[in-house]
Amino acid sequence: MADKSYNWYKIAENTGELDFNENNLATAQANGKKICIGRFNESLFAFAQKCPHAGGYLSDGYIDALGNVVCPLHRYKYDMSNGRNVSGEGYYLKHWPVEIRENGIFVGMEKSFWF
Repeated sequence: MADKSYNWYKIAENTGELDFNENNLATAQANGKKICIGRFNESLFAFAQKCPHAGGYLSDGYIDALGNVVCPLHRYKYDMSNGRNVSGEGYYLKHWPVEIRENGIFVGMEKSFWF
């Protein structure tokens, strides 16, 4: 399998610029679109703002003890690192790699990515 080619978009200068709520979730802009950022065990994860099931805003949800983001509407759970639905409903959450660099925090989106 070939490596994916990414365009990298700066979302913040540092983690202090990301407005994390009490559940360690924040929203950010990448490539002109709102995305959700999750913080768990000192790592950052980027994924779609809305749940693929019923469109609940994931930034209004929470992160469980295993590091899954939980939708506030129906409690569907997604692994933030790979987008897999871990509560068994079969949905997939779009997600992107995050890099913390000296000059900021960046999210990589596939060059052929369509919103």
